[in-house]
Amino acid sequence: MKTNYIKSILFTGILACTLPACTNDLELTPKYELTSASLYNDFTNYKSVLAKLYAGYAVTGQKGPDGLADVSGFDEGKSNYIRAYWQLQELSTDEAVIAWNDGTIFDIHDMDWTSNNEYIRMMYDRIYYQISICNEFIRETSDEKLSGRNITGNNLQEAKNYRAEVRLLRAMSYWHALDLFGNVPFVTEIDKVGAFFPPQMSRKDLFAYVESELKALETELVPARQNEFARADQATAWMVLTKLYLNAEVYTGQQRYTDAITYANKIIGAGYTLDSEYRKLFLADNNTSNEIIFRVAFDGQKTKTWGGTTFLVHAPIGGNMNAAEFGVNGGWGGLRTTKNIVTLFPDATGTQDKRAMFYSNGQNLEINDIATFTEGYSITKYRNVNAAGQAGSDPSGTHTDNDYPMFRLADVYLMYAEAVLRGGTGGDAATALQYINQLRQRAYGNTSGNITAANLNLDFILDERARELKWEGHRRTDLIRYGQFVSGNYVWPWKGGVKEGRAVDAFRVLYPLPTSDLTANPNLVQNTGY
Repeated sequence: MKTNYIKSILFTGILACTLPACTNDLELTPKYELTSASLYNDFTNYKSVLAKLYAGYAVTGQKGPDGLADVSGFDEGKSNYIRAYWQLQELSTDEAVIAWNDGTIFDIHDMDWTSNNEYIRMMYDRIYYQISICNEFIRETSDEKLSGRNITGNNLQEAKNYRAEVRLLRAMSYWHALDLFGNVPFVTEIDKVGAFFPPQMSRKDLFAYVESELKALETELVPARQNEFARADQATAWMVLTKLYLNAEVYTGQQRYTDAITYANKIIGAGYTLDSEYRKLFLADNNTSNEIIFRVAFDGQKTKTWGGTTFLVHAPIGGNMNAAEFGVNGGWGGLRTTKNIVTLFPDATGTQDKRAMFYSNGQNLEINDIATFTEGYSITKYRNVNAAGQAGSDPSGTHTDNDYPMFRLADVYLMYAEAVLRGGTGGDAATALQYINQLRQRAYGNTSGNITAANLNLDFILDERARELKWEGHRRTDLIRYGQFVSGNYVWPWKGGVKEGRAVDAFRVLYPLPTSDLTANPNLVQNTGY
């Protein structure tokens, strides 16, 4: 029962939490807030509202898989939080291209996007919708309001636990805003509800805010691995802090690698373990994994969406691929990867390194035309089948059961090693080597892929991150941290809109604020270059 808890309440939470009023506000004006105070008078509603906040990552409206959208102005299915985030993090890099010439989607890989790009706006609006409903929950569960509603005893403690989780969810969305957009509108529960113009916060100040929120929550959150399935806990906060500190030099100009090691060690000491088989991390029964630190829960019958893992399973299937092997009713013929990722592996078949997971039959390694699905290898890591090969729960074969592994232990091992190599203290190179070789022993099935201390350097870590974490939404941030995202020192097919790849303008390390919000909010100043 525990493993299915959040999946079971996500849909009912959407129905119980009638909060669609902000959709038109996000379409027309910067009203980043909404109100539904009467909902909070009855404590029995609280868990359904909490479910809605978690569902903000998974579904797109009040009715799945579409209809009664939370955020309007574009195709609802494409605007799913995880899908929108994944596209900005992956399609802008060497890890992914997409065949569909939908609107301005090609501009993401070509790296010539503008502030009118609808795919950038989808992510921006999702972030601020998520922040707005989190703010409302936090506002309505203040100590003063809980007391005024006579919420006491166990209910009071439970309400405070919920509030801590919601503050964490809000901090995660602000971290996404910090990473993707830099200098953004800022609003919290202390701001009045209604139409107003939020002030713009600098990237450095937003870093300090997210850091302070996460550190304040350390003692308020449920201990690591002790919360209900798919709910956040202390380790989730530690994970965001580790990522925040690893990228601190990009965000603020100040290195914080020692802090990254400190929080990586907290996670490593919390009892998570690597799954025995890499492939199982991405299957329909990955709800059983003890490696995943925070997941976005999906269920083929209860959380129907055109984004999330439904997108990640269907979109890479095309050409000669058999959709039935992936537990779905057909492929969408969209996603592939570039040769840069394929050549990081000893072979494309996965005979040695089982993380390769490429489909090459009938596919060309070279990409002469991004719009042609058979150019570029597909990646087959997401499959809507369980470890025994049985298809997911949706009898139509459309929507998937795979949870999205937002954070997992393998990433912590890699971050620890990188922070040590970058000069952070509190860790050591011998332990870093041990962690890396644990990943490679799983990948190879033996010690044949192990490396020595002489092989362990920053370039190796970047390549190993691609081998281990490809298509999990990390690549853009990694390439920026390594100074390889915009420069000509590292190129990939169609970077900058040319087949052989080229350098692009340095300002593209940040996405632009959408024109729609700049027009609506006079407090906002566009990011440099746009």
